[in-house]
Amino acid sequence: MHRAYQPILPCGNKYLQQKWDKATYEEHKKKIQKAKPVVDTSPPPTYGHLHLKLRKLKLDKERLSIIERDNHLLLKKISHIMRTTGRVDNKNDYEAKSLNRKKREEELLRVSQENRTILERITKCKPLYKVQKWNEDWQKTESYINNITRYPHGLPKLPDQKEQRFNKTEKKIQKENHLKDECLKDKPGKKKLIHQSTESSKDHHRENSIEKL
Repeated sequence: MHRAYQPILPCGNKYLQQKWDKATYEEHKKKIQKAKPVVDTSPPPTYGHLHLKLRKLKLDKERLSIIERDNHLLLKKISHIMRTTGRVDNKNDYEAKSLNRKKREEELLRVSQENRTILERITKCKPLYKVQKWNEDWQKTESYINNITRYPHGLPKLPDQKEQRFNKTEKKIQKENHLKDECLKDKPGKKKLIHQSTESSKDHHRENSIEKL
């Protein structure tokens, strides 16, 4: 087999050259297997204190023990109240008190005093406008109006149509009563009946006149 071996470099003995080349190759392979990588591709190391948090577990355990103790005490109190009447009588004699009552009273006093002083100033204040001067000015304006107007200023108002009708009916009734009184001077017995009839007719006429109005 050593005769068929073709070394890279020329040599005097092919057998020995093959043996030496094989030894170097085996040593090279061992070095490759033992070689360390330049880039570290291994997973990071795991630490137990990061995954298992003992302090948190301890705090949770203490909190649960406190809750359990409070629940036990509360249950004990509730059972005592259920078995007995309890120590509370449900009475409250507390009187409501205001913390700023004095301050509010002082403020109210101050405001009322200020209002009183303002009222006194208003009542004692003298008027700036003179009523007499106003009256004189008004008399002047009235005189000017009388001079300018076509008709006199103080004409009386003419009666309305309703008032005229009412006055006419009243005059008519008065005339009828006067005539009846003159006719019945010689008949004293029937005077009362006629007087009643005249009064009724008078009332009737007044009602009609009012309805027309």
